[in-house]
Amino acid sequence: MADRTVEDRLREEYFSLLPQIRQVADYLEVMIKHQILSISGSLESFERIEVRSRVKQCESAIASLRRRQEETIFHIDRADSYTLTNLKDLAGVRVLVFPRNRLGEIDAMLRQLKLFSSWTADPIRGDAGEALKILGQLSAGQ
Repeated sequence: MADRTVEDRLREEYFSLLPQIRQVADYLEVMIKHQILSISGSLESFERIEVRSRVKQCESAIASLRRRQEETIFHIDRADSYTLTNLKDLAGVRVLVFPRNRLGEIDAMLRQLKLFSSWTADPIRGDAGEALKILGQLSAGQ
């Protein structure tokens, strides 16, 4: 029987982490929806706020980790040093807002939560409009 590849080990790690990743994504979505309830409850008929959680797919997570490696390859002699827990985006939540002038208000409201106070905002601008990507990590106690 052939030895397992680094990718095989990472797939095993992914599926062992998957229930926790889903739990974190759901938790973040609920926390965000609760925190912005006062805004979402008072929207004009044309305004929209959509909160969607997502979990990074297994192969996408492995590819993302591979891109962060020197020469973008996994070395079998260092197989134990690779872990998907080094990725900051295994779970994420997207907050879509229209009109975009609500972004600052929502960001300020989310930062009132200790959970998001130290996270880094990364503005995204493009043809479709403007959004905030907020990067951070949860510690075991959150």
